[in-house]
Amino acid sequence: MSGPATRKTHRLQEAERLAWLRLIRSENVGPVTFAELVAHAGTADRALALLPELSRRGGGKSYRLCTREDAEAELEAHARVGARLVALGEPDYPPHLKHIDGPPPLLSVKGGDVTGRERMLAVVGARNASLSGRKLAGLFARGLGAEGFAIASGLARGIDAAAHEASIATGTVAVFAGGIDVLYPPEHDRLLGALLEAGGAVISEMPFGWKPRGRDFPRRNRLISGLSLGVIIIEAAKASGSLHTARYALEQNRDIFAVPGSPLDPRSEGANGLIRQGATLVTSTGDVLESLAGRLEPTLPLAPREMRETASPLPPVPADPDTRLRDRVLAALGPTPVDLDELIRFADGDARSVHILLLELELAGRIERHRGNKISALM
Repeated sequence: MSGPATRKTHRLQEAERLAWLRLIRSENVGPVTFAELVAHAGTADRALALLPELSRRGGGKSYRLCTREDAEAELEAHARVGARLVALGEPDYPPHLKHIDGPPPLLSVKGGDVTGRERMLAVVGARNASLSGRKLAGLFARGLGAEGFAIASGLARGIDAAAHEASIATGTVAVFAGGIDVLYPPEHDRLLGALLEAGGAVISEMPFGWKPRGRDFPRRNRLISGLSLGVIIIEAAKASGSLHTARYALEQNRDIFAVPGSPLDPRSEGANGLIRQGATLVTSTGDVLESLAGRLEPTLPLAPREMRETASPLPPVPADPDTRLRDRVLAALGPTPVDLDELIRFADGDARSVHILLLELELAGRIERHRGNKISALM
């Protein structure tokens, strides 16, 4: 079977890119909803035309579409700082990222073409890392870089910074939780400059100018693991963000490597716990290479169907699903996430009608999607 780099790709026309940007920046449209809308409507332009009516049917009183002017302004802002928007299915979209649940339809990218490498590993860990932890991060990143692996991390303090510093010469990718122009933490401006000057790259799925909030960092972590063949955890506390990255890696069928630490150091509690749960214990670059021997990519599900613009006529808004089906779906949803397949079975309706109902409810701001194909109601 062909690897991600050999899959057929398609570069968007600029008018298509503008429509994609308008769609993903419109109210209550996330990556999964974006894909469903384009699959249903055929093009992003046609999906944009459907949004207000679908939101109204879901109970929304008004709907905010991203305007052409706002989208053009964001494209111009990217160009001013030397960044670009790369679409899912384009040749320079990160090859492994397309396989995750809900891949970002558009990525802000600044820097070199290192994002296109298939051989990439993530190195993450504690922000308040010890000196030995930082040294280990550097050893792993430098050693793996010498073997042809690019290193992905989050440009945070501690382990992330040490991993980026050690892999500048061999290729590194920093993933932002905010917009591509919003550096966090701000004291890493010199590190960022060195990274970009050496041909490294920065990526983000958030809008230009977006200031990161606490809930944006788990979204960032899913991209770090999604870029990579596996994730190396060094010094992670019991409730750290690095463990979020490990959970995403598990869901994405990536390898999880953990460096053991002293049981007396709370910064090692998370990594030691991962080892007890089955993560691969590693103490050197050689351990990682041995585990990856014989394969350059994980066993991944097939990438989603590439979203293409077509020339077919604008489809009508789909028929409003049966009121009784709507009532059953709403009755099944609460604050606890439920599995989508279970919801379809419970509602006793055809899958297409349930998907349309969920699109309406999400656009109206009444439900929330969770990883693992789960849905909950916003109470």
